[in-house]
Amino acid sequence: MAADPAYGGHALLRAWQRRGPLACALWPASLLYRALLAARRLAYRLGQLRSTRLPVPVLVVGNVVVGGAGKTPTVVGLVAHLRAQGWTPGVVSRGHGRQADGCLEVQADTDSALAGDEPALIARATGAPLVVGRDRVAAARRLLAQHPDVDLLVSDDGMQHWALQRDMTVVVFDGRGTGNGWLLPAGLLREPWPARAWGGGPLLVLQTQAQADIRPLAPHPYPAFSAPRTLAPTARDAWGQAHPWAPAHHAETAPAPPRAWRALAGIAQPEQFFGMLRAAGLVLERTVALPDHASADTLLAALDGTPANTVWLCTEKDAVKLFPHLRQRPGPRVWAVPLQQTLPADFLAAIDAALAGLSSRHGHQTP
Repeated sequence: MAADPAYGGHALLRAWQRRGPLACALWPASLLYRALLAARRLAYRLGQLRSTRLPVPVLVVGNVVVGGAGKTPTVVGLVAHLRAQGWTPGVVSRGHGRQADGCLEVQADTDSALAGDEPALIARATGAPLVVGRDRVAAARRLLAQHPDVDLLVSDDGMQHWALQRDMTVVVFDGRGTGNGWLLPAGLLREPWPARAWGGGPLLVLQTQAQADIRPLAPHPYPAFSAPRTLAPTARDAWGQAHPWAPAHHAETAPAPPRAWRALAGIAQPEQFFGMLRAAGLVLERTVALPDHASADTLLAALDGTPANTVWLCTEKDAVKLFPHLRQRPGPRVWAVPLQQTLPADFLAAIDAALAGLSSRHGHQTP
């Protein structure tokens, strides 16, 4: 089974799981990072840097570790739940990897190069008002001005964006836990764990892998919940057609299954995606691990030279960049395998209880 060399950043992610030679060599630099982080937090607390409270409640979904931990499906699930509870949620996001500056409202058909791949995916999955921008406060103000009916904001990946006050925080972890427990660049942590919820308000921990597969977290005082992720048994192509891919399903419905399966992923942890495919019984002829937020051109280049009767499987995050190009020209078959995550009832009840406890449905009104 051949596999392309892993992106260098993925090797570093693996090194951060233990206190080995590379991590130890980087540990002195992590002390400088800790000092800078503490100075930044102090500057906010002293008012030297401004932290703004908006006129609507803000729910931050973020993490304290580098790399994808399951924030995007968590945001999608929370938006659906909040709507069912009578809220009108909007979403603000940094838009990592976007090829534009300033704030931009993201529609279902917005080019992912302008929006960022994760915001484009959230917009298409939820249909909620969504604005991206490096300045999350400016993005939120633009969203509220354009959508005055929005009465709650979900901030995607806003854990360390202290310029925006929040009413509650959801910290997402995957199977890596906190790794070796050290701060960047010697470890996974963006800030010390247990972290403090910036600006107060409740903090909930959501673990997005089965307990048997997750590395235990350091002790913390926060309520913790589990929402394991699985791959959907049906993939979709660039035209929206459904295709069973898992051996237990495609063997029953496809009399002539493809001769070979390949997989590519431009996400933070591509090997996790490949592992989930193999765990479902799929034999992968080749895998291609690309940098997180890989561009459409990079993804398309990986498809060059694909033999006939071969199918590539990718994530939905890759598909938002690949599929618009594949619809315009013939090429290899590429199917996106959705990631399924069901938020547990006790977690959603904790969300509802925290929001119900606000001073008003529009959050705290003090500046």
